[in-house]
Order: sequence, then C-alpha cells, then structure tokens
Amino acid sequence: MSRAEHPSRRAVLAAAVAVTVVSGAGPAAADTGAADSDRAPTLVDYHAWTTYEDWCGGTAKGTRAAPGARPGLVMGTALGSVDYTDPHTGRTASWEYATWTSPVHKLSVPATEAIASWNAHTPAGTWIQVELRGTYSDGTDTPWYVMGRWAAGDEDIKRTSVDDQKDGKSAVWTDTFAIDDATTGLRLASYRLRLTLYRKPGTVLTPTVWRLGAMGSDIPDRFTVPASTPGLAGELMVPRYSQEIHTGQYPEYDNGGEAWCSPTSSQMIIEYWGGRLTPEQLAWVDPSYADPQVDNAARFTYDYQYNGCGNWPFNAAYAATYPDLQGVVTRLGSLTDLETLIAAGVPAITSQSFLSSELTGAGYGTAGHLMTVIGFTVDGDVIANDPNSPSDPAVRRVYKRREFENIWLRTKRYNASGKLSSGTGGVCYLYFPARPTARQRTALAAVGVR
Repeated sequence: MSRAEHPSRRAVLAAAVAVTVVSGAGPAAADTGAADSDRAPTLVDYHAWTTYEDWCGGTAKGTRAAPGARPGLVMGTALGSVDYTDPHTGRTASWEYATWTSPVHKLSVPATEAIASWNAHTPAGTWIQVELRGTYSDGTDTPWYVMGRWAAGDEDIKRTSVDDQKDGKSAVWTDTFAIDDATTGLRLASYRLRLTLYRKPGTVLTPTVWRLGAMGSDIPDRFTVPASTPGLAGELMVPRYSQEIHTGQYPEYDNGGEAWCSPTSSQMIIEYWGGRLTPEQLAWVDPSYADPQVDNAARFTYDYQYNGCGNWPFNAAYAATYPDLQGVVTRLGSLTDLETLIAAGVPAITSQSFLSSELTGAGYGTAGHLMTVIGFTVDGDVIANDPNSPSDPAVRRVYKRREFENIWLRTKRYNASGKLSSGTGGVCYLYFPARPTARQRTALAAVGVR
C-alpha cells in the first residue's frame, strides 16, 4: 500500500448484461452502457487539447503544431535561453525554451480543485513545464501555478512538483490545485494552461506534447455516496503484479516496493495494452529481481519533491511514454462509469483510503492506495488487481460493491486515530490507445474524456 501521506501533500479535499471475458488489448464483447438516468450528476469537467487544430490555436511563442497520425506541439525557433538550477541536484544548466498557452477554458463545473495531466515525448536533452492560471468566480486571477516539471528520463533534470505555491485564495498541493476554503463559495471559473518546452542550446532537439488537459471538479463534502445499481458483469485479463515482492528494492524511490502501489498499478494496465520494455531498458535493474518492469515504473514516476511515486499526472505521463498509449487523470461519478469502461475493454486505476474494517477481504488499512478495477461479478461486486498482495497470483481480489464504491467516492472519513481525514472523491487514472476503437471512444466520452 502507499505509505502515509507526505508532509508536502495535503490530502485531496473534494472530494446484468454479460460481457465476454477479453484478453490484453482485445475489445470487450458488450457494447451496452448504462442509461443516462443511472449516472450521477456531473460534478467534473475534463478538457484537453489534442488535435492539430487545437495546437494551431492558443498562443505560440517559438512553438508550432506538428501534423500526423498523432498531432502534437513541438519547438520551432527558441525564444532564448534560461538558466535552471535543479533543486534536487544543485546543478545549473542553460536551456533554450519556447512556449504555448492554451485558449481560456470556461469550466462547466466551477471548481474547487483542478488537476492537470499531459502526454509527451521528451528525448534526452529535453524537458517540459506545465502551468495553470485561472480566473476565480469573483473575477480575480490566480498566479501562474507550476503543475509539474517533467521529463521521461532522470538524467537532465529530476522530475518534480513545486511546493509553497499559494495566493491566499488557493494553493497547489503536489499535483492538485485547491481552493483554500470552499465554504466561502469561491470557485475556479476558468483556466488556461501554459507549456514551456526546453532543450539543450544549439541543438534541434524538441519535446513533443500530444495531449494537455485538466480536470476541474466540485465534489461536495460527503462521508457516504448513493449506491449505484449493478449493471454489467465481465472481467478483463489484466496482468497481475504485486508491489510487496519489491519491498526493500531501490529505497531511493519512495522506500522501495512497499509504497509502489501507483507505479505497480500503472504497469499492470500498460502491459494490458501491450506495452513492453526491452532488455536494454531494464538492464539497470538487479537481474535477481522479479518483474523488473515494476522497478522501472517506480523510478520513472518518482517525484523528487514529493519523495514518492504517487504523483498522479506523473503516472499518466509515464504510461504515455509507451508507444501508442494515452493517459489522463480525472474523476468518475459512480461504479456505473467504471462498468461502462470495462464493457469497452478499458480498465481503470482508482485511488482510495480506508480502515481495514471498511473493505472486507483487503486485510489492511491505508491513508492512500491505488489499485486497478478490471471487472465486475454477476452480483455487481468489484474485481480488482490489488498490488498490496503477497505475490503476483494473489493480486486478483473481489471487493464488495457498496464498500468499494463508498471508500473511492467519498471525500470525508475518519482515520485510524479517529480524526477527520479526506478521501479522493473518485480520482482515477485512465490509460487507453492513442487511436481508440469506436466503442472505446464512446465509453470514454460517456465519462467525459475525449
């Protein structure tokens, strides 16, 4: 399971139709979704820029849109150079840079929280920064908040979140923008995202950004959520990996495997979609270790400021470093949404916290834990690959529907000390093909992802 919440990150505030069993990247056999009337009210607005037309919009300064099967944003002529001192190594280096600023997105749901996520290729010698600037419902603006400094590798810079960003009305907690006091009625009404692309001076290297988006939400305070009605039954054949067999390995990455729920879950879904690493890519891992790809995922999702592998956007970005995969961070409204995705062959990674008594069969409690939802029984219970298991074969679990739904979707709870604590309000990672099938596009659109 995840270790206790890091001091630098506040807990997030807001927060039967048969399906034939399918294999890895194959399509699910059912094309049936829940009726709109079965869905929870929309409390989430996820928006992204992904198309050539999207990248031609906005304000480009030294960047340009790149056409192709997977359109993206790349560097053209650099605006100049800037020195960056890496706070985690102390090294100062000069980098050429260029920027792109999105058009203003007006939120359909004025938000108490927002989480950006992105998909990019950053060859050695390049990296990116993602920022968010919003307008509050009172008409004033936020500062430009850094939502992440990111590279796929870790030789040029150490990927990092940025602490101590606030303006008296809101703050950024690792990967999450949050209104300080939602009870005042203040909300984030709109936002823009800004990309800064960096490369070594004198080169023609460039990052390529394929997807840039953010999820805004206004999830009410709640200890319980309404029960959904079981709908679709079926199970996706997702690889099973235990984080626990990696305990003690590479403690420089969040104290080793005992805390690797997020990258372990990510690796399961990546491989479900066919993502594989070469022996050369895994050569750095001790050859005596089983499942070295999990060690790799931990290293390359690690946030050097958060001191952990659980930065949500960094996991989505890592997934998208695999060929033809996309990754987003969003919130869902009910298990009905997950059933819709499973029916289309799309598993999900969910984030939840709970006491050991609140999830029958788990055998543990946690301040924060990621696991994959891979299906539903005929009774509507949740089939999950839970990485907090003693071995790979033991990863598959069945959890009671009502218990799972509540611990995932609630925003308030009492922790093991009896103190008021927070839940994630339905946070999930969704990984899916760069060119999804029509059925997959329909299912993703049904949960607000396009």
